[in-house]
Parts: sequence; C-alpha cells; structure tokens
Amino acid sequence: ILGTYKLAEGSPVAEVTVALENGVLVMNSAAGSSTLEKTGEDTYVITQFQGTAKFTRNDSKVVTGVTILAMGYELVGTKEINADPLYAIRKAAKPVLIVK
Repeated sequence: ILGTYKLAEGSPVAEVTVALENGVLVMNSAAGSSTLEKTGEDTYVITQFQGTAKFTRNDSKVVTGVTILAMGYELVGTKEINADPLYAIRKAAKPVLIVK
C-alpha cells in the first residue's frame, strides 16, 4: 500500500502518500499527517482524522487505489506507478541491552 495516490479532481487535497516511517505506517497530505492502524484486510483507521482508508486491489492482488472516509468527506484515489519505495529508517543511537 506504500505509494502516492492521486485523488479525484475537486477533492480537498490533491494527493495522499502512504509511507513507512520508523516501522509505522503513515498517511501524509496537504491537510496533515496521520498514523494508520490496521483494522481488517486492506482497511485502516486514520487516527488523527477519525477516518478510515480502504485500499483496493486488482485481480493480481496489486493495490490500485484507496477510498478515504474522513471528516465528512469521501475521497477516492488512484495509486501512481512509482519505482521508489516510500520508507524511512532511522538508526538507533546505541543498543539498550546486549544479550550474549
């Protein structure tokens, strides 16, 4: 589900991006950022906007779009084809406990 989704013309935001940041799934847009919490197959709670995101797949099980219900809006987006993975990894400063 990682990637950028172009939303329908006239939507409050033009696009949303789903990325993995330090092991946490996050949705970003011009309206702000929110963590995503999985509630079902391809269904997530958009925690900071009291909404839901339902990702759609094609017959090959590839994610192709998203429907977002949040703050009184229903936003439908199509996933852009992009070869760049959207994730960020931060190296820990030092281990907390070393087990031998």
